[in-house]
Amino acid sequence: MRPITEPDVLAGYLTDASNIAGRADGLFRPTTTEEVAEIVREANRTKTPLTVTAGRTSTTAAAVPMGGWLLSTERLNAIEQIGHSTATAQAGVFLGDFQDAIEATGRFYPPDPTSRRDCTLGASIATNASGARSFKYGPTRPWVESLEVVLANGEIVHADRNTPIPCHWPIPQWAEPEVKTAAGYVPTKRMLDVFIGQEGTLGILTRATVRLTDLPAEVLGFVVFFPTRQAALAFVDRARSAQRADPEGALSPRCLEYLDRHCLDLARERVGDVPDAAVAALFCEQEVSLDEETHLAAWWEALEACGALADDTLITTDDAGRENLHAFRHAIPAGINEQVVRNGMPKVGTDLSVPDAALSTIMEAYDHAPIRHVLFGHIGDNHLHLNLLPTTPDELARAKAFYDELAAQAVALGGSISAEHGIGKTKRDHLRTMVGDGVIEQFRRLKSHLDPNWILGRGNVIEPPL
Repeated sequence: MRPITEPDVLAGYLTDASNIAGRADGLFRPTTTEEVAEIVREANRTKTPLTVTAGRTSTTAAAVPMGGWLLSTERLNAIEQIGHSTATAQAGVFLGDFQDAIEATGRFYPPDPTSRRDCTLGASIATNASGARSFKYGPTRPWVESLEVVLANGEIVHADRNTPIPCHWPIPQWAEPEVKTAAGYVPTKRMLDVFIGQEGTLGILTRATVRLTDLPAEVLGFVVFFPTRQAALAFVDRARSAQRADPEGALSPRCLEYLDRHCLDLARERVGDVPDAAVAALFCEQEVSLDEETHLAAWWEALEACGALADDTLITTDDAGRENLHAFRHAIPAGINEQVVRNGMPKVGTDLSVPDAALSTIMEAYDHAPIRHVLFGHIGDNHLHLNLLPTTPDELARAKAFYDELAAQAVALGGSISAEHGIGKTKRDHLRTMVGDGVIEQFRRLKSHLDPNWILGRGNVIEPPL
């Protein structure tokens, strides 16, 4: 195969959601695994860096090439099988399309990154993506049954839950923080896990089989307002404890999403329906496993006990209403993006997670943001996104310095510097802060063993050799 080299075509593939621009000498758009293997073998023979690109929704510049070739998975987009227990598709299928096809059969694949309508199945696995429903269902990793992977030498391998790691592979041995995390190479005994969350640096995913579960028959949606942050945190504690005690109980949310007062200001501007007394809100969903009235009674009791503005709660019991609540929630990132455009400066966003006991501490740290900011995210997993919105180069520098302080504090609290977005090219220093030089060296040994010429995803996760 010959690469596409026309500058006008390449230009559409040189950046991602990080807004960092790269450069490339050529682009391939293979249609089969065998074509991927042919491209990889040639890249390895010529020692040409090869960056995988898909939906380009990464916020960490993982899909941004710094020279060499690009390999787009956009034509590896076939849905091949949907059964009762599993479904199989090529890596380049859009995740949302895959899920729609699965749900049309009455089955359910739960991982739900915010970008699921724009990201691909393979990229979601390569980053161990997660989302709001991860509070109940976990991230992508436990839902992957098997993978087809092209290694850096062009070899095609298949790994399922029973495939052991070859004894000569130097798998890193380190203690991951006991929080939601997507940072670094996972310590594991299964080959399958090696290729989940490796951000395109150890192999190129071409096909995946995922595990399915029952599609919930009914889901209740809530937007709950609170007069204080403390009241919102009290409800989170109560709801989280109830869900952990009985995942199918009357109070067992599948997601708990936090919105701060700045988020509510954005929502007031775009969709209204925000009471004047509200300074915080939670977007929540509850799968109906009992009867609707039992669930609603349990929620109402907990909300009133925690001091919520219960009478202002927005509740929906059908798909159309839940879409309206999602529109309320998604007004926040839309408003942030508009502000970023007006500011003419990039935002600085965190992706930190901490243990339960440290949630209040890290939220108090967020309060000291030196510039305008918005805080929202997956509070059920103690995983919030602080979006710092600089308007000048000086504010951008202050925002980045504050981010560094927060990352170090999250690590000191036993947390992760990346709960769901991965490391890419932008968080390598923070990863080193989190795991230490010794573990970074273990990562380098695994990378060098599987990819001696460091062609795959060069610059992602760990610094390339000089």
